[in-house]
Amino acid sequence: MAELTGVRPGMAEVDSPEVAPSQEPDLELVRRVQNGDSAAFDLLVRKYQHRVLALIGRYVHDWSECQDVAQDAFLRAYRAMGSFRGESQFYTWLHRIAVNTAKNHLTAHNRRPPTDDIDAGEAEQYDVGTRLRDTDTPERELMRQELERTVMRAVEALPPELRDAITLREVEGLSYEEIAQKMDCPIGTVRSRIFRAREAIDTELRPLLDTDSATRERAR
Repeated sequence: MAELTGVRPGMAEVDSPEVAPSQEPDLELVRRVQNGDSAAFDLLVRKYQHRVLALIGRYVHDWSECQDVAQDAFLRAYRAMGSFRGESQFYTWLHRIAVNTAKNHLTAHNRRPPTDDIDAGEAEQYDVGTRLRDTDTPERELMRQELERTVMRAVEALPPELRDAITLREVEGLSYEEIAQKMDCPIGTVRSRIFRAREAIDTELRPLLDTDSATRERAR
């Protein structure tokens, strides 16, 4: 996954591989941000960057563009943090901001946003190949197949504990609690392993997606 740096002045790089997502409750992190602790927002970004990118990728099909829109969404969330009152889950609130940011981006670029919004729960099931299936051409099919092969190779190359965690989550659809029981480790360890596995897979996918974005740009 690309770095969402520069979301606000002084923000740390959000996908630093040695920093796992915070296990502190979202509401407590929000309260810290509202009280002036800007580092707490970095933790929220690290926790939700993958899901926000996945969600926006359902609206914005260009990978580089998707990263820019995600960065803008986090910036909007940071600026609006004072308005969050805890009446909904933090990710539900962030999800709405991300969707609105993506739709506004499309409108500003004279592109029609989809008529149906994407449910917050559905976004986590995002398949990176989905945005490449909107045009059924031999080139798109070849790219989709290459993406699938790359994902498989990336998963196979993971250390066993990371490979098992991401497989249980993405293939078998287990919850973090169920994975923790199955792997006999704390939920925090499960989250960290899945986070690191997703980062490793994204690193392998990024060159393919960047190449595809460049090809699509030349075809315009």
